[in-house]
Amino acid sequence: MSIMTQTGGHPEGPAQKRGDQQVQISRLDRFFQITERGSTKAREIRGGFVTFFTMAYIVILNPLILGGFSADTAPLDVEGNWLQAVQIGAVTGLTAGVMTIIFGLVANLPFGIAAGLGINSFLAVSVVGDVTWAEAMGLVVINGLLIVFLAVTGARTAIFNAVPRQLKAAITVGIGLFIAFIGFVDSGFVTATEGGPPVQMGDGGSITTVPTVVFIVGLITMGILMARRVQGGLLIGIVVTTIIAIIIEMVLKLGAGGPDNPTGWHLNAPVVPSNIVSIPDFSLLGAFSFGAFDRIGVLAATMLVFTLVFTNFFDAMGTMTGLAKQAGLTNKQGNFPRLKSALIIEGVGAVAGGASSGSSNTVFIDSASGIGEGARTGLASVVTGALFLAAMFFTPLTSVVPLEVAAAALVVVGAMMVAQIREINFRNFSVALPAFLTIVTMPLTYSIANGIGAGFITWVLIRAGSGKAKKIHPLLWVVAAGFLVYFARGPITLWMGG
Repeated sequence: MSIMTQTGGHPEGPAQKRGDQQVQISRLDRFFQITERGSTKAREIRGGFVTFFTMAYIVILNPLILGGFSADTAPLDVEGNWLQAVQIGAVTGLTAGVMTIIFGLVANLPFGIAAGLGINSFLAVSVVGDVTWAEAMGLVVINGLLIVFLAVTGARTAIFNAVPRQLKAAITVGIGLFIAFIGFVDSGFVTATEGGPPVQMGDGGSITTVPTVVFIVGLITMGILMARRVQGGLLIGIVVTTIIAIIIEMVLKLGAGGPDNPTGWHLNAPVVPSNIVSIPDFSLLGAFSFGAFDRIGVLAATMLVFTLVFTNFFDAMGTMTGLAKQAGLTNKQGNFPRLKSALIIEGVGAVAGGASSGSSNTVFIDSASGIGEGARTGLASVVTGALFLAAMFFTPLTSVVPLEVAAAALVVVGAMMVAQIREINFRNFSVALPAFLTIVTMPLTYSIANGIGAGFITWVLIRAGSGKAKKIHPLLWVVAAGFLVYFARGPITLWMGG
């Protein structure tokens, strides 16, 4: 009896199954262009995990920021009310998860999307009070729709393409310094002073807290692993340093930091929770209103929308420029694949953030950590997004990795991004000064948009003044004029109010 007869006429059945599996794997590779971009599925998965670990703090921090206003103007005061904090955390994780997955599938870039810290702080501090939180979210939705319109029509892509290559490199360097500075501040390595210089190291020039020492240990550990080119170096460093932090907290019981506990952990104490599962509460979805125009008037509301659009538009543009360049996905002009799709989806994130009452969602610079781990495709974003969706059910677990550990990863990645400074010709002063101002303004003003604005304005003025006006793209003049209005929005708002 032949083998074919014994197997029912299909002797190659198992092999065929294996072949089908190989075809399926190759389809995944082709869809995300994993091999084409010099990556592997393992690197993408690791990169997705690392990006999530360095972004997970937003699920904890966003409710704290959005709860920092009066309950008289919004129903989301989280002080003493854990239920509402869980509501904000749920929509934060939901929107971040869904938008990051969509971004990975459509734009095929390893960028995570979540509630933008700059915008949520601006809304909580400067907008809510004049309008209700629901009305502020309505302004965010309008802001997002405008950004989507600019992206769909190609205006956003045209502005992106008009930015000179060396200015794009300066944006990358500035973002590197910016995220490193964020890491230093979040870890307590750099603190504000009450007199004298604006900032100092630690407390009075000394490292005085254990959490900051943990940050230093994490920084050195990750640095050694990256220098030795250990695969998964950032992820290994995060896990190892988190374990150290958990052990330290078990022994010393430092607790979460605050005015009454200045030596505690900056945001969350690394404690393994006894209850790790929670059911998401999505009751805040759709809780937005367009009533701001009636409450404060059309001109004032329009100026707020203008501020949101400018901040969202150029923060995201700068962030994506820096991330794509770090990932090695840019061409000689500094542009990257599926640029228009990326800009559209990022705008949709702003709409989704407003509609979910969790603040405008945008590309997170923390994605640089996953790129530093080797992520080059949207598969990493799908992994990050899936972890955000899971975080909705395991909210207590998101607090296990302390902010000090995530901060160490940011500093390491910041150092990697600063390497792009080699592409800037500092011997040409008409390039050097705009690039320098772009680089230093970002960390010093805590704003990517401010750095881009300073660079654009000085680029067109100095290049024009040195006889190179014909080489300036017309769109740069338009954007520079827009930034002048943006920087003068305070007096303009007072004038309109008068």
